Amino acid sequence: MPLYVPPAPAPALRSVLTALGSPTAVREARTPSLRGAQGPATPELPLPVHVLDRITAKGTPVTRLAGWRFLIRCGDQAVAAAETMLTPDGWAFSHFFEGPYIASTERALRQTETLAQSYQPRLLSVPGLYMLTLWLHGDCAADGAAGHPAATDLLVPLAPAPPGIAAHRPHRVAELLPVLTHRVTPVPLLGSPA
Repeated sequence: MPLYVPPAPAPALRSVLTALGSPTAVREARTPSLRGAQGPATPELPLPVHVLDRITAKGTPVTRLAGWRFLIRCGDQAVAAAETMLTPDGWAFSHFFEGPYIASTERALRQTETLAQSYQPRLLSVPGLYMLTLWLHGDCAADGAAGHPAATDLLVPLAPAPPGIAAHRPHRVAELLPVLTHRVTPVPLLGSPA
């Protein structure tokens, strides 16, 4: 089924295009593959990046929008990504980066093409576990910058995933959230008050 990629805010896209057009920004980026790219580099697949701040006592995830991520394509492959953030003056370019999450994101997006249902792709970061997931939201018409994971949404952990959590295996939010909650919740030290 098709993915319905939410539109990124126009100022976020403009800021990435400006950064890509700036020899200084590209040269100073810590992304050798972007600096060495042959041909034009274009931002594609804007994905809203949400951060899982906490999970309520009722098991409801509390998330916030942290930015928009664009995969930077050169030729037929993504060579880097660009991150934007919301500032008091609006959306602004933050930084370029590369690493395993770029290829892992592309792989997870390709895998979703085999699913029977249509989804809106987003990214969900779980900082307490150093984990990033592709969040497949079931409401394709929703505002990509708003909302929380629904129990029936899918989370696809990206590689590298934390030990014991299989990368690239889709999980319903209702199934994976309790596992994440257990892992993120600090265990009281022996002899300390509970």
